[in-house]
Amino acid sequence: MNYFNPAFSWYGSLFGPSDFQKTLSTFPIVLQGSGANAPFIRVGGLDNTWVQGRRASRFFINDNLAWSTGAHELRFGTNTRILRLNDYDFGQATVPTVTYTTLPQYIYGVASTATKTFPTSANEPFNFLNLDLYAQDTWKLTKKLTWTFGIRDTLNSNPLNPHQHIARLTGSFNSISHDVNQPLNAAIQTRLGNVFSSTPLAILQPRTAIAWQFEPKTVLRAGFGVFSDILPGTIADVVGFNPPYVRTFQGGLLGTVGGTAIAPGVPNSAVDATVAANQAFSSGFTQGQLSCASARANPATCLPPAAITAVPDGKLHAPYFMEWSLGLEHQLGTTGSLHAQYVGTRAVNQPYVTQVNGYQTVCPGCFAPFPYAQSTDPRFGAVTQFSTGANSHYGGLQLTAMKRFGNGFMGQLNYNWSRCMDTVSNGGFLQFSAGAILSPLPGNLARDYGPCDYDIRHNLNAQYVYQLPVKVRHRPLGYALNGWQVSGTVFWHSGIPFSVLSTPYSANGNGIVNGSGPQFASVVPGVPLYEHNPIPGVTQPGTVQWLNPNAFVSTVDPSTGACFSGNSPKNCQFGKLGRNALRGPNFIWSDFYLSKWIPLTEQLKLRFDAQFFNVFNHPNFGLPSMVLAGIPGKPITQTGFGALTYTTSPPTGLLGVGLGGDSTPRMIAFQLRLEF
Repeated sequence: MNYFNPAFSWYGSLFGPSDFQKTLSTFPIVLQGSGANAPFIRVGGLDNTWVQGRRASRFFINDNLAWSTGAHELRFGTNTRILRLNDYDFGQATVPTVTYTTLPQYIYGVASTATKTFPTSANEPFNFLNLDLYAQDTWKLTKKLTWTFGIRDTLNSNPLNPHQHIARLTGSFNSISHDVNQPLNAAIQTRLGNVFSSTPLAILQPRTAIAWQFEPKTVLRAGFGVFSDILPGTIADVVGFNPPYVRTFQGGLLGTVGGTAIAPGVPNSAVDATVAANQAFSSGFTQGQLSCASARANPATCLPPAAITAVPDGKLHAPYFMEWSLGLEHQLGTTGSLHAQYVGTRAVNQPYVTQVNGYQTVCPGCFAPFPYAQSTDPRFGAVTQFSTGANSHYGGLQLTAMKRFGNGFMGQLNYNWSRCMDTVSNGGFLQFSAGAILSPLPGNLARDYGPCDYDIRHNLNAQYVYQLPVKVRHRPLGYALNGWQVSGTVFWHSGIPFSVLSTPYSANGNGIVNGSGPQFASVVPGVPLYEHNPIPGVTQPGTVQWLNPNAFVSTVDPSTGACFSGNSPKNCQFGKLGRNALRGPNFIWSDFYLSKWIPLTEQLKLRFDAQFFNVFNHPNFGLPSMVLAGIPGKPITQTGFGALTYTTSPPTGLLGVGLGGDSTPRMIAFQLRLEF
C-alpha cells in the first residue's frame, strides 16, 4: 500500500509600529543601562528590533510504501521539505542602541557603547531543502519476538541566498591570517550563495529495536538509533549579517569607531561615529583599502573595524544524536499495567557561538582568556565564531503505573528520574530561561559543562477519576445524589538550574570589549548556599529570598565597578562557580474537578462541572531575577540578589498556559452543558 501526501503552505508575519518614522521622530535611539550600576529604565522600547518577521513558502512531499510478505513488513519512503524563507530581520538594529553604565555617564550624556547596523536590504531570501529517504523491515521472528531494523539517509542542504549576498571569512577565525596589512577584501569572500563552504551530502542513521513477550503478560522492549538534527535557521540570519552586505559598527567608550556623546547630531556623537565608519567602509572595501589598524593605512580612507560571523573550516560537521532505551511492560490482569523504561541520549556536534575577538582594558593578565588592550585581529570588531562542537548526555528512568478498580476508581501515576548534562542548551541560539548561558568564553567550552538548562531531576504527576458509588432508586433523591464524579491532576517536579555571575567590570569606562561569555562568581567556602528568610538591606518588599547573598562573591565590587581588593591579575579573574550550579524552587500544582450528570430523557443529559485550578492556591515561583553577586558583608552591593520576584507558568489553567504567572492563582469555573 502506498501513501502519498503532498502539501503546501504560505504565511507572512511582519511586526513593527504602524508609523515607524513617526515613532523615531519622538526618540531616534534606544537608550538603556548596562551593568549593576546603571540607573533608570530602557528608553526607546523595542525600536531597535523593528521591522522584523518573515514570509515563508513551504512544500512537503511524503511518500510511504508499505509491503507485507510472510513474516516481514517492509516500509520505504521519503519525506521532502522545501522552504523558501524571506527574512525581514535584516532591518533590525538600524535604530542605534546606546548604553551607559553609571549615573554620571547618563547625566553628562556619555555613551559606553553605541551600536548601529547598515544593511544593503531590509530583507533577504533563503532556500532550504531537507530530504529524507528510509527503508525499514519489521520481522516477526517468532510469535513472541519481533525485530525492527532500518536505515535513514538525510540531506540537509546548504542554506542558499539566491541574491548571492553571503560573505564570510576564508576560513574559521582562528585559521585566517591576522595580518593587519592584509586588505579586508582579501580576508572576506563575497558574492557567495551558500552559508557554509560545504555540507554533508548524506547523513546515514541506522536504527534497530526488538519487542519480546517472554511471559504471557510481560514484554521487553529495547532499541537504539542514530538521528540527524537540523541546524536552526537562525544561522542563515547570523551569517547573512556579514559585511559588506550588512555592516555593524560600535562607537562609544568601549566601542571601536570612536565618539563619546549619547545623542546623534551633537559634537563627538558616538552614533554619528558609526555613520562615518559605515561611509568609510562602504567606499573603501571594494578598493582594497587597508584597515585603520595598519600603520600603512591612509587615515582619511582606512577601514574601521566591522563585526562579522565566521563559520567552521571545510565541511560542516552536521549535528546528530544517538538514542537508546530498555523497557519492561507488565499487565496486571485486565485492569492495570506497570511500565519501567530507561532512556538515554547523547547529542554530538551541537551548534554554539563564541565571541572570539574580544579584549579587555583593565590590566595585563586580567580576565583571561581575553588579551589586554588590543583584540586578536584589530581589523574586525566583534567576531562571532559559529561552531558545532557542543555535546550533551541524558539518562532517565521512567516509571508508570495505571490501575482501574471495581469501585469506580481509576488512577495513573508517572515518575521520571533523569540527569541531563551539556555544554550549551537549546540549540545554542535560544535561551530556555532568562539568564541562561549560550556563549562560552573563547576556548573554554568544556568549562561550561554542567546541568542542562531544562535538567529536572525528579518529575511526578498523577491523574485520578472516581465515580461515587451512590445509586439511590428514589427518583427525587436520586436526582440530587446519583451521577457524581470527582477527578483531578497533581504535578510536582524539582527545580531547574541557573547560574550566579559576577558583576561586569565598569570602572573608569574600562571593561571587556567585543567579548562575551559567562563571568561566573565564586563561592565562599563553608557558607550555606540557600537562605529563605528575609535579609535586611537585601530582600526587597514583595519578594521571597532564595539564595544566601553571603555565600557568593563577585570578582567586581558593584559599588565601585572595579575588581574587589584592587585591580591586579590575581584579583581580576572570572570566578570558579560552575554553570547551572544552583537550583530554583520546586513546582507543585493540583487541579480538582467535580462533575454531576442529571438525566433529562433517555438520550439527553445535563452535565454540571466545577473546576478548581491550583486548588490549594500554591504559589510557584520562577528563578531569581537578580543573579549578579555582590560582596559578602556589604548589603549595598547585594540589594535584591537571589530573590524570587515572579510566578511561573502552570501546565494547566482556566485561561490557558500562555499567560505566564498571570494564570497561576487559584481559579474556579462553573459550567453547564447538554450531552446527547
